[in-house]
Amino acid sequence: MIKSFPSNLLCFSHLRWDFVYQRPQHLLSRFAQYLTVYFLEEPIFDAEGTAYLEFSKKENIMVGVPHLPEGLTVQQNNALLTQLLDQFLQNRNLDDFAFWYYSPMPLAFSDKHMPKVTIYDCMDELSAFKNAPKELTILERKLMRKADLVFTGGHSLYEAKKQQHANIHPFPSSIDKTHFGKARKIKHEPADQQGIEGVKLGFYGVIDERFDIDLIKGIADARPDWQIVLIGPVVKIDPATLPRNKNIHYMGQKSYQELPGYLSGWNVALIPFAINESTKFISPTKTPEYMSAGIPVVSTPIKDVVSPYGQRKLVHIAHNADDFVNAIELELNSSRKAEWLLKADTFLANKSWDQTVEDMLHLMKKHLNSNLSIAS
Repeated sequence: MIKSFPSNLLCFSHLRWDFVYQRPQHLLSRFAQYLTVYFLEEPIFDAEGTAYLEFSKKENIMVGVPHLPEGLTVQQNNALLTQLLDQFLQNRNLDDFAFWYYSPMPLAFSDKHMPKVTIYDCMDELSAFKNAPKELTILERKLMRKADLVFTGGHSLYEAKKQQHANIHPFPSSIDKTHFGKARKIKHEPADQQGIEGVKLGFYGVIDERFDIDLIKGIADARPDWQIVLIGPVVKIDPATLPRNKNIHYMGQKSYQELPGYLSGWNVALIPFAINESTKFISPTKTPEYMSAGIPVVSTPIKDVVSPYGQRKLVHIAHNADDFVNAIELELNSSRKAEWLLKADTFLANKSWDQTVEDMLHLMKKHLNSNLSIAS
């Protein structure tokens, strides 16, 4: 156990634990090596019944799902969530808890509680996302005042938020090198990808309003002999709007464990995000993951991909379908892949989610120790 640090961490998340495996899962599964981690998801609404909080163990995390009756107002929902949280914390020492927020929205039912330390891990600019609640911005200002530490999911988001908090630190996407490095050695692709013959261009992640549908169609139209493999759930957009070229393959969601197998068959990996408000501050976790798998990458000019990856010539930056096609052809014909791999591995050498967690813990302990010094 960490000295002078609470032994429990309660995370409030807008993402479900079993959704796409990303930053929250990487960080909290590692924090669980030191602390008891509770991961509180958004509520599920039942047709009938009373409100209750259901916990189940997943990996080394206790995942809590509030169940609420359907048809209530936002205020009534928050009143029930307040009751459920109060019941959970009853007879528990709040001085033995850290609260960890991925969204400001749960502040509506958790604000009255004062844990030993409050962390806001601001991984995205949620107010720019489609269907963002109107009260989100107001609650984020409150969370900024309440939080002891703020972490951001990338450097561009840090630059946008750094004036809002005195103890804010950038923690861009990191990497599980051992996991994704498996792709370099796997000889047999998953069955549903084996039948796709020819050059394979791949993407995995959530297909939503950040995804540039027209760009993918443009690449598919320009090179019908190339196969585009898209892995991930379709969220917040109408699936009917997606291009249906014969050389575009929608594979659905795959588990985190399965991803290296799919990567092993790709020639080039894609980051085809649209340039809009919802992508202004994102730091795609897949950038270093693709590189760790040994797959060359072509990306649209997302700020946190351009710097540092584009500037260091680790990733191709392309602005439109023609640029993507040219960059992909350059990689397919390149005789310098070994040189790029060495450069990529050198860049990633001191980066890992383990190191990120160590650095975050250091900052938390530093904050707590400074408070102890002031108190004494």
